[in-house]
Amino acid sequence: MTTLDWVAVAAYFAILLGLAWWVILKGKNTTDDYFLAGRNLGWFVVGASIFASNIGSEHVVGLAGSGATSGVALAHYELHAWCLLVLGWVLIPFYVRSKVFTMPEFLEKRFSPTARWVLSIISLVAYVLTKMAVGIFAGGVVFATLLPGLNLKLGEVTLDSFWIGSVAVIIITGAYTILGGMRAVAYTEAAQTIILIIGSTLITIFGLMKLGGWNELRAILDPELFNLWKPIIPDGMIGTWEPVRETGRIAWYFNGDYPWVGMLFCAPIVGLWYWCTDQYIVQRALGAPNEREARRGTIFAAFLKLLPVFIFIIPGLICLALAKSGKVAALTSLIDANGNVIPSQAQATFPLMVQHVLPSGIRGVVVAGLLAALMSSLAGAFNASSTLFTMDLYQKFRPRATQAQLVWMGRVATVIMVLIGLAWIPVIRGSRGLYDYLQGVQGYLAPPIFVVFFLGVFMKRLNAKGCLAALLVGFALGAFRLLVDTPVSLHLSGYEDGYTTGSFLWIVNNIYFQYYSLLIFIVSVIVMIAVSYLTEAPDQNAIRGLTYGTESDADRAATRSSWNRTDVVSSIIVILLILVAYVYFNG
Repeated sequence: MTTLDWVAVAAYFAILLGLAWWVILKGKNTTDDYFLAGRNLGWFVVGASIFASNIGSEHVVGLAGSGATSGVALAHYELHAWCLLVLGWVLIPFYVRSKVFTMPEFLEKRFSPTARWVLSIISLVAYVLTKMAVGIFAGGVVFATLLPGLNLKLGEVTLDSFWIGSVAVIIITGAYTILGGMRAVAYTEAAQTIILIIGSTLITIFGLMKLGGWNELRAILDPELFNLWKPIIPDGMIGTWEPVRETGRIAWYFNGDYPWVGMLFCAPIVGLWYWCTDQYIVQRALGAPNEREARRGTIFAAFLKLLPVFIFIIPGLICLALAKSGKVAALTSLIDANGNVIPSQAQATFPLMVQHVLPSGIRGVVVAGLLAALMSSLAGAFNASSTLFTMDLYQKFRPRATQAQLVWMGRVATVIMVLIGLAWIPVIRGSRGLYDYLQGVQGYLAPPIFVVFFLGVFMKRLNAKGCLAALLVGFALGAFRLLVDTPVSLHLSGYEDGYTTGSFLWIVNNIYFQYYSLLIFIVSVIVMIAVSYLTEAPDQNAIRGLTYGTESDADRAATRSSWNRTDVVSSIIVILLILVAYVYFNG
């Protein structure tokens, strides 16, 4: 980092904090303003904020690392931009019409208060374990790689760059989130999106320039790294539902890393849960003044969501090519004697590209982009957790609380989230396995939530008892898998080699996580439908306007008037771009 780089980073913080302060001064002491930005966010801010919330530093670090190790295989997940179109066109009318603050609140209106409690508690725990944990870990990796010599001595304790960077960003992010709430989060995220996209695009451009262009990249690397489908069904394997025995484990897939069955069925379930029902994402759309702005925000976010393939995954491939070709000597430490990426080094791919490929000044812009990614994802997690705690839990205990008291509690809840984030740092840093392990958590939590939201909107006959049964059974199955996986994933004493081969727990632990997720989904669907039809039907008046079967003519007319030809054409373009990407990355 040169002086010019530090000037760029300082300029980023000056712009960010200036914007945050301006937004804070404009704020009002009401729940609408603090938790949903006064329901006055325009489509650009909604879309940019959704994208920034999704793209955390763990996203940047993880995707670049996967690009170096697995090629474009993880682009499957990034090409789920179509899920945002489902949010905008299918669910936004119900969310906006219901005037809810949180997703659990919508579940209460559709089903029951108990369903709201269950989802709120599960969501809060999940945010602490996943979004905050992996975000802080990846942020620490970035700082430790870019500023390895930075140390701060406090008495007998010496803090290295991992600690200094993580603590500083958590505190700064927490400060403007606590003071400004959703309005500050949304507007700063919109600015951070611009910085993140510019910075990441620059690293792709300079990397290709250093390498000699796109054709040189394709010439140096194995063509299979550019194939979305090749890793899914390896040579010599035939697509089958039967388990394939490997040495020491049972794999319910085709002996490949990304089975087509899992990608075709499980990945969309997780994607639709995340983009369409998770408070962390949907809260931005709830901040729009009407259906039109919310829908256009999701369409804009869908366009932005197509970018990570080219500005995060491709830099990982470029880094591998530079290492293999020897054009950047410092990057050769990433590969072994056979030219394969060393797995333990893959996480540093993106920071190393920043360090050794970019010129002075530009490097500072990209570092600012990485900081933007870290701060936006943490701010989103802090704010979503604060909203869930205040509106779904605290307000239930204090139904007569004033607007000012609810906002105050929202700030207190955010402070608590910040402190939890700080407390997580030594735990996260102490175990690389924890970071790897947490990536699969959402596969076990998503199915029952997806089921109750989507079936609840499309099937008016389903009732509160069916919803609660599906949530409890689904979460129980997910929690059981997590309990079985935890000691093995974290390499706890006595579990380094897993369970006894062939035992029940061994089979559970070794079933491919996407297929176990599909099992949870199927069981949740069966339980919800069976219990609902074995019990009384819900009161149709109580759920009026909350399902497709109970919409009024006025509701349908309002939704129809909220979109026009431009919205339709824009959505079709998103779909076409996804198809083009699948066709191009096909060998």
